[in-house]
Parts: sequence; C-alpha cells; structure tokens
Amino acid sequence: MVSKEIQPHDFRFMLYNISTTTFTKAQKRWRLAYFTIHFSNTLISIAKNVVVNVSDKLPVSHNPYSVIKVVIPKADPAPGFSHVDQVDLIDTVKTKDLRKLHKLGGVEGVVESLETDLDNGINGRDLDRRRSVFGSNTYEKRPPKGLLYFVIEAFKDTTIIILLGCAALSLGFGIKEHGVEEGWYEGGSIFVAVFLVIVVSAISNYRQEIQFNNLSKISDNIKIDVVRDGRRQKISIFDIVVGDVAILNIGDQIPADGLFVDGYSLLVDESSMTGESENITVDAVTNPFLFSGSKVADGHCRMLVLSVGTNTAWGRMMSSITGDSNEQTPLQVRLNKLTSSIGKVGLAVAFLVLVVMLIRYFTGNTEDENGKREYNGKSTNINVVFDSVTRIFSAAVTIVVVAIPEGLPLAVTLTLAYSMKRMMADQAMVRKLSACETMGSATVICTDKTGTLTTNQMTVTKFWIGLEYIERDSSNVIATDVLELLHEGVGFNTTGTVFKSDSGSVPEYSGSPTEKAMLSWAVADLDLDMEKLKQTSTVLQVETFNSKKKRSGILIRRVADNRMNVHWKGAAEMVLAMCSKYYQSNGCIKTINSDERTQLENIIEGMAASSLRCIAFAYKKVLEHREDSTVYRTLSEEGLTLLGIVGLKDPCRPGAKKAIETCRSAGVNIKMITGDNVFTAKAIAAECGILEFGQQDCKGEVVEGVEFRNYTDEERMRKVDSIRVMARSSPFDKLLMVQCLKRKGHVVAVTGDGTNDAPALKEADIGLSMGIQGTEVAKQSSDIVILDDDIASVSTVLMWGRCVYNNIQKFIQFQLTVNVAALVINFIAAVSAGDVPLTAVQLLWVNLIMDTLGALALATERPTDELMNKPPVGRVEPLITNVMWRNLFAQSLYQIIILLTFQFRGKTIFDVNERVKNTIIFNTFVFCQVFNEFNSRKLEQRNIFRGIHTNRLFLGITGMTIILQVVMVEFLKNFADTEKLNGVQWGVCIAIAALSWPIGWIVKLIPVPDKPFLKYIRY
Repeated sequence: MVSKEIQPHDFRFMLYNISTTTFTKAQKRWRLAYFTIHFSNTLISIAKNVVVNVSDKLPVSHNPYSVIKVVIPKADPAPGFSHVDQVDLIDTVKTKDLRKLHKLGGVEGVVESLETDLDNGINGRDLDRRRSVFGSNTYEKRPPKGLLYFVIEAFKDTTIIILLGCAALSLGFGIKEHGVEEGWYEGGSIFVAVFLVIVVSAISNYRQEIQFNNLSKISDNIKIDVVRDGRRQKISIFDIVVGDVAILNIGDQIPADGLFVDGYSLLVDESSMTGESENITVDAVTNPFLFSGSKVADGHCRMLVLSVGTNTAWGRMMSSITGDSNEQTPLQVRLNKLTSSIGKVGLAVAFLVLVVMLIRYFTGNTEDENGKREYNGKSTNINVVFDSVTRIFSAAVTIVVVAIPEGLPLAVTLTLAYSMKRMMADQAMVRKLSACETMGSATVICTDKTGTLTTNQMTVTKFWIGLEYIERDSSNVIATDVLELLHEGVGFNTTGTVFKSDSGSVPEYSGSPTEKAMLSWAVADLDLDMEKLKQTSTVLQVETFNSKKKRSGILIRRVADNRMNVHWKGAAEMVLAMCSKYYQSNGCIKTINSDERTQLENIIEGMAASSLRCIAFAYKKVLEHREDSTVYRTLSEEGLTLLGIVGLKDPCRPGAKKAIETCRSAGVNIKMITGDNVFTAKAIAAECGILEFGQQDCKGEVVEGVEFRNYTDEERMRKVDSIRVMARSSPFDKLLMVQCLKRKGHVVAVTGDGTNDAPALKEADIGLSMGIQGTEVAKQSSDIVILDDDIASVSTVLMWGRCVYNNIQKFIQFQLTVNVAALVINFIAAVSAGDVPLTAVQLLWVNLIMDTLGALALATERPTDELMNKPPVGRVEPLITNVMWRNLFAQSLYQIIILLTFQFRGKTIFDVNERVKNTIIFNTFVFCQVFNEFNSRKLEQRNIFRGIHTNRLFLGITGMTIILQVVMVEFLKNFADTEKLNGVQWGVCIAIAALSWPIGWIVKLIPVPDKPFLKYIRY
C-alpha cells in the first residue's frame, strides 16, 4: 500500500490501493458490500463531512435511512515491500501501460520499490521472502493421465473389441456344449488373454506417459543468467524471483514478465504468446515490456523481473495445457496397418474353415469319438446338431483369436519406451518419438564444428599486433595507447563478464566459451581491470554478433576527453578487409600496403591451418559527434585500424574420430558445416577424420558458404553429395544443403545450437540440438537434444535408432512364424478331419507367449556393434525384408510338417490315445516357439547366442515360459485340455523343437535377392 495521510473524502484512494491478493472470498464480498453501501450513502449525503479515524474506524453514514459500520479486514502488508502493489505491477506489464509505469516512477522507481540493485542484483539471502510475497516462478501442470485412462483407451482398440466378441461367443458356446463347470474354460481363457494384453499395454503406455512427463520437466528446466550478490550466475528458470536482474542474449527464452533495463538491438519473438510472426522491437522508451515465454530473436539486454509463475500470461496458459504423448510414429502406423491386414487374413481363413466344416458336417462326412456318423439328417436330435454347430463355430473363433497379432503395436510401444529410457542414459533426450526410429534410417549427418566435434573449451594461444608476434605475459612491450585500445576492444565489445570477489580469489568468467577465453587472456596477459575500465567510458551503441555478419561492434565515449571510438571484433579475415591501417606494438600506425596485407592474410591462414579460430580487433576514432541519436545508427565499417589478431585453440573431442569412423562404417556420410574460415575448417576436418590428410585439397570436397549459395540448382544437386566440409557458412547455407540432400532422397540429420539454426533443424528429418550450448529456440525446433554436445552421442543415437527398427523386425518375424504355422495347421486339420488339434485355451497360451512375453523379450534387446556394419534402411524399404521371409518360411514349414505328421500319424508313432497325441502336438508347438525366439534374436547372424548374457529379461522370460508350460501340461489338464506326458514324450517334444536351431543356422546360409519378395508377387 502507498504510504499517505488519508484526508476526508479520500476513501477512493484508500480503497483502490488495498491489495486484494490475500483476501478470502468472504473478505472480498464484504469489500464489495462496503463499496455499494458507501456509494449509495455518498450520493444522498454528498455535502456532509465524514470523519474518519484511520487507525480503527471506517466512515459511517449519518443519513437517517441507513446506518452501518463496516470493518474492512486488513491484509498483512508484504514485509519490506509495503510500497509495492503487486496487482499494479502485473497489470502494468500485462497491458503494456506506459502511463502507469511512469506513475510508478519508471524503471528506476520500480527498482527502488523492489529493493533491487541493477549492478549487483538482489541479495541471495532475500529469496525466500520474495517468493513468499510475490510467488515462485512455477505453475501447476495438469496431472499426467492415469492408468485407468489407458485401460479405457485399450478397450477402444478394434482388435480388442473383436477378441472380446470372440470371448463372449466362445463362452456361450462352451457353456452350452459342456455346461458351466467346464464350458467356461475357452471363453474365460480368451478373456484372461485379452485382459493380460490390455493390462500390459495400459501399463506400458502409462509408463511412457510418466516418462514423457519426467522428460518435459528436464526440458523445461532452462538455465538463465542473472546477477545476484554482484555475481553473474546461471540458475534454473524455476528459481527466478521478482526483483531479479536477468541477462538475455540471442536465442534465450524470457523467463518471466518484466521490464527492459538496458541493452542493444533487442528484437523479441512473441509468436508463442500472440501468434504474430513479426519480431517486436523492445527498448527503454517506447516498449520496455518483456513477456514470459517469448524468445530473444536478436540483441542483448538486462531485464528486471516483475511477475512470475501464474501471475504471467505464459504461466496461466501453461497451467491449462496438458501434454499429449500419444504420438503415433510412422512405424506404429505401418504396424497398425500390418496388424489389420493379418487380422483380415485370419478372418478370411476362419470364415473358410467355418464354411468347409459346416458343409462337411451337414453332408455327413464327420464322425464322432466312436467312429459313428455325426449327422444323419432329420433323425439327428436338434440339440446334438446345435452342439456340433457350436463346436464348429468355436473352432473358427479360435482361428480368429490366434490370427490377430495384437502384440505388434505393444512391441513398438515397449521398444520405443525402453530405447527412450536408455538413450537418456546415453546423453540423448528424445523430444519426438518418431525421431527414435527415423534416426536409424539416416544416410547423412550435417554436424557443427564447435562443441560437437571440438570440446568448446577455448584458450588464446597466439597473439599478433600487426606483423609482430607477441609472447605470453609480454604486455610490457605494448605501448600504453595500444593497450588502452585493446582493453576497450576486449572489455566493452563483449557479452561476457568478469567477477572478482573481495577476498581476491581467482576471477570468475561468464559468457560464451569464446568470450570467456578472450576475457581471461586479457585479464591475465594484458592486465585488464574490468571495474576500472567501466568507469573510463560510456557505451553509446552496440551491434551484436550474429552468424551472418560474423562480427560485433560498439561505439563508446571516453569520460576524460569525450573522444569517441568505434570498436569491431570478429572473424579475422573479415575484420582485416575493413582495415586500411594497423598498429605496431610501439604505438606507431602504418598504412596497410598490398605486401603487408598479404603477410597479414598469411598469418591468419597459418593460425587457421593449425586448427586455431582467428579473431581480429580493430577500431576507428570518430571525430565528429552530434547528440542526435540517428547519426550513429550504423557504426562505421571502413577505414579501420587493426589492433591485433588472436588465435583460439579449441581441441577436438577425444572420441570424435572414432565416432565419425563408426558412422562411416554404417554407411552414413558426415558433413561438417561451420562458420569458421576454410583453413580452420579443413584442419579440424582432417583431425577428426572427415577429410583425410592427403586429400585436404580434393576439389569439390571443401566449399565456402557463399560459393555453395551461388551455385545454380543443377550444380548444387550435382555437387552436394561430394561436399564434406562447408566453411564460412550462414544458417541459410545449412538450410539450403538440407533441402538439396532431401531432394536427392537422403534421410538427413542435422545438429544445431543457434537460434538461426532453427529452420534447418525443422527442415531436417531429424533435428539434433545441443544441450549445453544450444539456445532454447534451437532445442524447441529439434527432435532430440544431445545433452553433452558430443558427436559420439550422435553416433549412439544412430545406433539406438537402428536398434529400435531391428527389434521390431525381430518380433515381426517371430510372431508371423507362429501365425502362419498355427493358421495352416488348424486350417488343414479342420478341413480334413473336421476338428482342430490345438484348442482355444492352448492357442491363447501360445498367443500370450508370442504377444506379451515375446514382445518383452525381443523389444528390449540392446544395440550391438553389428548394427553399424550395415547400410541404412531407406525411406521406402519394406518392413518385412527378404531375409525375414526366408527365416519365417523355413521355420513355419518345419513346424507345419512336424505337427501335421503328429496330427495324422501321431497315435501310431507314439502309441497313444487322441488326447495324449494332441498334448504332444501342443507341447511341441510351444517349445518350437521357445527355441525359435532364440533364432529371432539374430536375423542374419548365425551365432544366435552372442550377447545373450547381457539380456537378463530375455533369459528370465524364456525360463518363466518353460516353467508355465510344464504347469499347463502336468497340472492344468482340465483347463488346458491336456494329459500328463512321460519322460520320453517330453524328450521327443524338446528334441524336435530344438532342431529349429540347426535349421535356422543352415537357412541363413541361403542367399536372398535384393528385390523385395512382395514385388515378385505384385508383378
């Protein structure tokens, strides 16, 4: 509340300045009642004086018609912030009300009210008080979808609905034929199988939802630069409080609502808030308002935080949004179609079986257990006919149940969820599920140099003034006036800061790696004192660095003599081109002639060839000066004097060369796209293995961005495949390369960290942003965030992408083998003998093995090195390859031959009755799937046991399957319709099933054509 002596008739001032943020609903109603009564009484007795006792009385009307005394509940004033009306602060920014801001005293007045020091920031011990008064910078998200939601969603699946219908029919038929005690087995078992599929699917989707929720928390935890206790430091966006002074650069997300304090060339993208695509200019005069959730498109500034959390429009909007993780990836869509197609085939086979069996029955070609004819025309009892028809329908339903591969979508969900979790541990955060599988198909990776191929830990290793090389710690040989100009060029023309504590400890540097390297060099070697430097000059204008200009400039005025200097810093060859003179270390200025320019260019090229990033400093004295702000809207870029050139070393990452070799062996081309000059780019590319040392000058492999940009479309399309390095590139050049590569049919992955990389990241098939150096704009435009900025993590993502695809193919092969074998066996048996050897319960147990347990076992295989020895899978490659068809047909054929032999000759071979024979068929069939599950681990490799000890889940599921199969056969004979088997019979079942291993080994020796199998059928 504003402190002011309240005068008679000054109720409006008092009431409107009462903060209502802490009122309860009841208190707000009393306040409204008071307003109403007071207004009506004032109209009647406007001429009368009202005496107010401020301490404990409020005005009471003396009108005879109504007398009331209202006591307004007093809100406790914010401790230490009694002069701050939070509602006013929020509304001022929300409505962009400049008049209200001026009434509050402008930015300076608000700073004073919030007890903030613009230079030193807030006191770190004051955070809890500010949070209790103004709230925290958090908002309540809608809770993630619960398990029940996913259970209900699972029931909506067409496959599940068909199975439930089959279960109901089977239950009805079973009870009708065998009574309640035994008739529920088949129908009940279908219900159990469906229930298991629903539960596993729902739990898997629920875990995926939780996983997405956890990933979004990590993704939302943005780091922001603020000034606290005189130090610039990085903190979580959730730790921002009202009164904080935040520092914003290009690509940053604005962390809260606030005011522009100072800065230069600030353009803000408010499209996330307003939908407007045009960037908004923000300055101290016409538009000082900054909104949470917006992005800094250009420039640099300091902002004062005024409102946080749900007091901001962004916070309120995010509280009402719920993330949807039910994204269907392309692979899931393809598998859903495959599932539907297989289901249709199953329905067709079941219908055919139904028709054939009904014809056989009503034509008298079927016999009962005693060998008598089942249907004898009108003499057959109607109940017997109904029971027989029911049994026939039950057999058809059984075929439908086993034919529908409901485990396929489940397998995709499991493998994607598993790979996402493991990729997070391998320093890759997946933002879009589809990227997991698409990455496996990548044929080209366009990578940045700085931070991805290199460590991004820069140090200044060489320094030249003119043509003279300056040794380390040799500032005493540099003339005083040159040293002063270098101090200005380094200390003012920077976005970094230097903090020295009172204890005199080692200085702390903040900013980009390049800025920190130059500041630490200037402090250590040139005796730069940032605090003293700031007092010597005033900054008038700044042109911030961006990837297009590759330089930054600043205009300053010295306090002592009002002299004005323009300083430029940037890419050495570009700054040199702007210079006509150069300083010598003794302070003499010389004009640059052609020979000296060549020598300077050679110095730059020599440092660049040593993998150094070259940065030059230049300045120009501005002789004339007018106060009109329009005069220096553009800084002078001609006739500069070169101050010096530095070389910064950014060593290659230790694992970069190996990662690039791994990608190459996987058939993936690596292209380096960098803003550095061509000599630095070639040196780093050779060091990392992108270029070979003997082929650095190979024509067409190394180009500059401007050269690539100026090619005709035909030239670009012809040359783009051969380009390995593009130097001095702009973000537009990177986008252009991505577009060309996609038009050539490549699946393109692109790394990026800057705001200007966003178009290329979006255009690429897989956008990979950098977690450390990447801006928020880049991260939100990408599909995967590489948390450690390392090229080795990019190759790991490639491996995981291939693993996802490979695991799905393993499961498809395994499941289709079971489907084909079961359908053919039941169809032939039903048509020839009028009955099926595998009952519904038995087939559903097999269904459970291959759908739920099989998906768990095969979908969680970890990636292996052999995946990186195969070429990438193309965009239109069939999901079921010729290799899979070969393996599938061989195993299915073997199972069909063996089991049909048992079906028609089993009683004679084993000298057993019908029930034992059917049990042997069932037992052999199950063990065939168990052994074939091992075959499915390796689609092409003959050694199917390699790495099996690393997948404990696979071994556990296999063991559990065997144990449950023993229980089914030996202890659940009524439920499973089985008989106990002796040791010999068990041995025969296992031995015959185990033959699938040598068969699989032999079959993998058979070569397959490159042309997809289905194309032969189509044509």
